[in-house]
Amino acid sequence: MKHAMRRWIKLFSDYDCEIRYHPGKANVVADALSRKERVKPKRVQAMNMTLQSSIKDRILAAQKEACDESAGLQKGLDEMMEHKSDGALYYLDRIWVPLKGDVRTLIMDEAHKSKYSVHPGANKMYYDLRDRYWWPGIKKDIAVYVSRCLTCLKVKAEHQRPSGLLQQPEIPE
Repeated sequence: MKHAMRRWIKLFSDYDCEIRYHPGKANVVADALSRKERVKPKRVQAMNMTLQSSIKDRILAAQKEACDESAGLQKGLDEMMEHKSDGALYYLDRIWVPLKGDVRTLIMDEAHKSKYSVHPGANKMYYDLRDRYWWPGIKKDIAVYVSRCLTCLKVKAEHQRPSGLLQQPEIPE
């Protein structure tokens, strides 16, 4: 401690300055908020947690069912698909979620209504899901899903100004 103080004294001795001590509440400049290091807060993303095995199993089952029913995927799309060591099909390093088995809705439910998220909007939800999952029209599906969420609609309605009294339109002659 004394070494640090000696270093500061040496540093300040080179400058023409006056050091004043303000005891207690008088020292308002050096409060906790002004001293705090400005580090960008880390964004907690529920979707970056490990993929739940039940959802993964449902995706694998849906992929198998979709592949069994059709000889191949859409032309050009099957060339982009890749089998990984976990047995799942991936599209550009994102797990492919087929339409079968209502897995897409399950994933959107988990991302929107889980205890780890607080009903995110369509954009936030899309950015959380896009790194892990892929299916054709994912952004549109998420936007439609969020627009139909009754909880979100109710909260949105509570924050809108009252519409006022109804006005009787004039009757045309």
